[in-house]
Amino acid sequence: MTLVRVVARPMLASSFVVAGIDRLRNAESAGAQLRPTLDRINKAVPSAASVTANEKVVAQALGAAQVGAAALLGIGRFSRVAALVLVGTAGLNTLVDFKSADSSTAEARRSRRNQLLKNVSLLGAVLLASVDTNGRPGLAWRAEHFASDAKRNAKALGNDTRKSAKTIAKDTEKQLKKANKSVRKTASELVG
Repeated sequence: MTLVRVVARPMLASSFVVAGIDRLRNAESAGAQLRPTLDRINKAVPSAASVTANEKVVAQALGAAQVGAAALLGIGRFSRVAALVLVGTAGLNTLVDFKSADSSTAEARRSRRNQLLKNVSLLGAVLLASVDTNGRPGLAWRAEHFASDAKRNAKALGNDTRKSAKTIAKDTEKQLKKANKSVRKTASELVG
């Protein structure tokens, strides 16, 4: 892991850890902020009502997921999956924070906008982290090269088989000629 990754991942993760812990500590108020969004989810997906019924539990689950994913991202373990979890949880948190923020005064609207821009910037950073392969090839690259290697190996095997078949055919033809010559010679000696 490069020095930049060693330093940058914990820096990026720290904001999410603090936000997740805050959500866990204040699950009641976080759940109250989540309620309008959960109601919209229930209208769009009625079968989700059993999952979204208790907003406090949903807030705690989001906070725990955010802390866990941020910790994994910070230490560099399962960082791509952790970053994707953070994109989901932080995206939902950004939406909820923006909807519930005060917008009654010009100063409050400016603060709301700045908070939104900060959260969107963090989402962009986490999206970049989700596609970072840490210097190792990704699954798409591996699959593409596996397919081309398999095609090349199959072609080489076919060429080898063709060459072997030609060699066997020539050897068989030579042996048949020798056998034919030997049989004729033996027949000629017998007949006289």
